[in-house]
This record gives sequence, C-alpha cells and structure tokens, in this order.
Amino acid sequence: MATGDNLPTPPEAPRRSHTVTVHGDARVDPWHWLREQDDPATMAYLRAENAHTEALLAPLEALQTRLYDEIRGRIKEDDSTVPEKEGEYYYYVRYEEGGQYPIYCRRHGAPDGPETALLDVNQLAEGRDYTRVGLFENSPDHGLAAYGVDFDGSEQFTIHVLDLATGETLPDAIPNTYYSLEWANNNRTFYYSVLDEHHRPVSIYRHTLGDDPAEDELVYHEEDPRFFVGLGKSTSGRFIYVVAGGNNMSEWRFLDANDPTAALTLIEPRAADFEYDVADHGERFFIRHNGGGARDFMLATAPIATPGWANWTEFMAHEPGRPLRDVAAYREHLAVACRRDGLPQVMVLRLSDGDIHYIAGVDEDDFAMSPRGGREFDTTALRFSYTSLKTPAAVYDYDMATRQRVLRKQQEIPSGYDGAQYETRRIWATARDGAAVPVSLLMRRDTPTDGSAPLYLYGYGSYGLTMEAGFSIAALSLVERGFIYAIAHIRGGMEMGWDWYENGKLLRKRNTFTDYIDCAEHLIAEGYTASGRIAAMGGSAGGMLMGAVVNDRPDLFGCVVAHVPFVDVLNTMLDDTLPLTTMEYNEWGNPNDAEYYQYMRSYSPYDNVREQDYPPMLVTGGISDPRVTYWEPAKWVAKLRAMRTDDNPLLLKIHMDSGHAGASGRFERIKEIAEEYAFILGAFGMPE
Repeated sequence: MATGDNLPTPPEAPRRSHTVTVHGDARVDPWHWLREQDDPATMAYLRAENAHTEALLAPLEALQTRLYDEIRGRIKEDDSTVPEKEGEYYYYVRYEEGGQYPIYCRRHGAPDGPETALLDVNQLAEGRDYTRVGLFENSPDHGLAAYGVDFDGSEQFTIHVLDLATGETLPDAIPNTYYSLEWANNNRTFYYSVLDEHHRPVSIYRHTLGDDPAEDELVYHEEDPRFFVGLGKSTSGRFIYVVAGGNNMSEWRFLDANDPTAALTLIEPRAADFEYDVADHGERFFIRHNGGGARDFMLATAPIATPGWANWTEFMAHEPGRPLRDVAAYREHLAVACRRDGLPQVMVLRLSDGDIHYIAGVDEDDFAMSPRGGREFDTTALRFSYTSLKTPAAVYDYDMATRQRVLRKQQEIPSGYDGAQYETRRIWATARDGAAVPVSLLMRRDTPTDGSAPLYLYGYGSYGLTMEAGFSIAALSLVERGFIYAIAHIRGGMEMGWDWYENGKLLRKRNTFTDYIDCAEHLIAEGYTASGRIAAMGGSAGGMLMGAVVNDRPDLFGCVVAHVPFVDVLNTMLDDTLPLTTMEYNEWGNPNDAEYYQYMRSYSPYDNVREQDYPPMLVTGGISDPRVTYWEPAKWVAKLRAMRTDDNPLLLKIHMDSGHAGASGRFERIKEIAEEYAFILGAFGMPE
C-alpha cells in the first residue's frame, strides 16, 4: 500500500454551506450535497474516491491475489446443504464448481433419491453485476415454488412463480416486495409483503395465481412507522402469521391457512417494550414473551380460541441470565434456544411429562450452537449446528426422544486444515464500570503472547444481536500470518441477556464504545497485542462503533475497517423519510426529543470528527444500500480528509453495483475480504 510521500493526491469534496438547526443547536454540514445522487458532482466525486482507493491498493494486488486464492482454496466449491425433509421430498441448495450462485434443488423419496434442479441462480445472474434470491418457498403440494429476486442490491424483490413439474415460469410477477411470502394450503394462493414509498415493508397482500397482481387483496396495512410487517407459517401448517415488529415490540395475528378468504385474528395488542412470538400446538399457543418483568423471556400457553393476555398461563418460568431466544414446537417436544453464562444452549422439553434436558457433548469453552427450524411437525428429529472459532461447522440430526445424534455434514476444507494447530480462548475484560465483558480469541498455538502479535478485533454491539464465535475460513489467512483474531462481545448485543442489551442502547449507548476500548486495553495489558497493533473492524451499526472509538482513542489502532458504517447518526435519525429511521427510535432514541438529541450529538461519529491524527482507514459503502445510505461513509470520509492532522491512507470504496451486503456472488465476496485483509497487512507493514 502506498504510504507517506508515495500517497497519490486524494480527491476533495467541495464544501457547500448547509446548516441544520435543532433544539437551538446549529450544525454546519458542508457535505450534505453528497446526498444528491442525481447531481453529476456527486457521482464524479465517488468515482474519484474509488480511483484513489484503487491507486493506493495497487501495490498490494499480488497480496490480494494470494489471499483470494488462499480463501477460495478453503471452499468446497461443489458443495451443498443438508437436505431438509418435507413430505416425500428433500429440499436443499447446492453449488457447482466455479459457480457464483446457488442452485435450488430437491430429491424425491430419500435424501439420495433422484435430483431435480428447481432454480439455477447462475442462469438468472447471466449478464448482471448483482443477483440475489431473497426467498424461495414451495407450495404445500410441492407443485409450485415462488421466489423473489433483486438485481441491484436495493432489497426490492420481484416475485415469480415456477411450475416445478415443467420448469415453466408462470405469468404472475409481483414487483416491489420484501423477504416474506407464505402459501395457503390450497396451493393456489400466497401472501406477500410490499414496500411503501419509504422502502418499508408495511403491507401484506393476498394473491391467487392467474389474477392480476394489481387487483390483489390487501390483508393488513401497518400505520405506525415504527413497525415493519412480515409473514410466517406454523410448522404444523395450520396457520399463517402476520407479524408487526419494531425494535423490542411485536404484535402477532393469525389466519387459517386452509381458508384462502380467512380474516386475521389478533393475539395480543402491542405495548411499549413488550415482545412476544408464538408457536401453535394442538388447541394452544406456546408464547415466548418478556411481559410482567420477564426481561430474559419466559414461556406461556394460551388457548387458540381466546389467545389474549388475560388467558396466558405460565409454562416455563423466567430465569434471569438465561435468555430464551427461540422456541420451536413439535408434536411431542419443544426445542428452546437459550443462553447460559453467555454461551448458547439447546434445551429439549418433553411435552408429555415436562422432562427437560440439554443437548450435551460440548467440549470447548467457547462455541456457537443453534437449532435449525424444521419443515415437519410430526417428528422427533431436531437438526442443529455446532461450530467454534477453530472447529469447522457441523450439522447434526438429534433424536429428541432417544437423545442420539447423527453427524450429517462437516464443513470440508479442500486445501487442508488441522484444528490442533490452533487454540481458542474465552477471556473476560473488565469495563470501566466493573462489567465483565467476554472476548473470544483464536490464534495459532505458537503465537506469542508477549505483546508482539498483531490483533484483529471485531465488534458490533447493537439491536440485541449476538455475535457468535463461529468458524471463519477467511480469518485463517490472518491467523496464519501471526494475527490473533478476537471478537469483543460488548454491550448492546444480548450475549449476556436482556440487561446486556439494555445497557448498550438509547441513553446508555456509550457503553458499547467504551466496552470495545476497554476490551482493547485489556488485550494489550494481558500481552495479546500492543497499542497501535490492533486492526479494528465493524460494519453497519458496527461501523458506528468504529467511528466512535477511532474518534475517542485513535492511538489504540494500527488501522480501522468500517463497512457500510452508520456514522451520520443525527442527520439520519432526523430524516423520517429514510427506511429505518422511525423503526429505530427505540434503539438510538428520537432526536426530536432534546435529551436524546444531545446524547446522540455527543457520540455521532460524523459530528465528532476532530483535528487529530487518525490511523489508516478503509471505509466502504453501497450505492443501492437502503439501510445505511452511501452518503454516510462518503460524508464521513470527506470530513475526515478536511480535519485530520495525519497523512495516513484514508480509503473510501463505494460499490456501484450493490447494496448493504456487498457483492452477491460468493467468489466476488471473497475478493472484498481479500482486499480488506491486504489493506490491514499493508497498514501493519506485513505485505510479504
């Protein structure tokens, strides 16, 4: 990577006066104009930034190629998922050698029966820069399948329907849809979600094959802009659920899947900070909820005929520190995903007598394990996955009655892999307020812990999402070069339960940032690395984390990578026309309230860029991104260029043919990872 005097001249984003005044606070935003995608100056600037990034990375092209070849060499290219049984068919997805995209397939009669390829996404993608299938749902009689496809990364899908006997695409085509679709049991009708003018999924429609989609019946429309709407279908096949969900709030309705004219029935009205979900079993619902002070969730039952709160009866008590994450109902058992001491567990409950056991056999102190939703109700087979930072992903079928397990698939590493060469650790960093923060580590067994090793520190810490310690074929390329790979399980996630989340959101959001800094300092103090030897990485809300910590403690980091970073917090949260703004008031706060405005003002990365030295930085965005708009990273980099006091590499790359998730093809995605890792190695003076 070009450095120091060898740096090419970076582009300049001209300043244009734009002042925003809120609560008497006047903020000047000279780069507000970058929001204007139709302005030729905007596109010219973005192209100049991309050219600048390409020029800085040019000396690392050979390293990028080596990294790409390494990572791709660890992928079994002609691979497939484990077939899932539904009736007489077994559904799965496979890849062919050299193929960028999946092929949706099924077999009849047995997992090794004759294969039928249902949808080859490689064919859909021919001649296109981006292709993503967001849903693929077969009809209950297995005669049809509906799928949604997005060709630009905007997450705006068009639904098509396949005749699975002939391979013919039916004339029914429905644009402007989202990720939800469920079939009624008549095999002619399906329900789907539709986006509004703000790119929010707020409506559910019912379509019958052959009808004009413009005449489809509106089943549900959400009026509250804080809620998105989605669909689900019970494992029993009896009900279709319409779910209105906001951050930490939910409201469920159901209808009879056997009646294509059925009306919706409300289970329990929404309320602030009240979240629940349901699974039907016979004439009752099992309801996982956090009502009545059950912060880490409890399990209740209610009659399907009268499902409201007044009829909820405790079935599994709330246990603080044991968050219940998901419940699946089968004829004889419940499968409950939960956590203990911050680690995932799978609980199995026998309905006949209430007997409970946990899936055993874990012999590592840090791992990821989760049940996978099945397609059948009348079964004792529970499929679950297991992995760790050094253990390739495995898929098991577990008999909930006999407690026997069968390994169905272990991730293969064609280029070779010996897990005995690596070591994982789970350590605890003490945050400045005394909280114990878990950190997951992966290293070669011969990696020194005298402070000399470089360290890659990943963080997220938002939305109550849990960052699991799972196997990464890409991370091995850093670990083999002497890096320690670390995940900081900071507050704002839910690794340690609901309180862990609550203490990293709204007016406690700063805990997320200080936890990450405290984890970094602990790793330095314990000899895992040294100040200035940490590569910090986060994306989306984790990109906000990167922006906050590099403003506060740039000295800790040898480089920073921020993918699609949510850094223009105040301006975005003040714009209620953007897709996620109103829904996320419960995550960040509503800046129209002066208290929340001032708190966000104190940490918003874009608003707190200061005159100081910053480490080398790589920042990415997607031109079609509906979640974190491209102008957030673009404006941030422009401000950093104007205010920083160093001449370290500052790279902005806007992907001009994709959105929030980056490239759609599996090998194109590897190119992006190789570019990131080459940047890190170059910043650390390790270009080989």
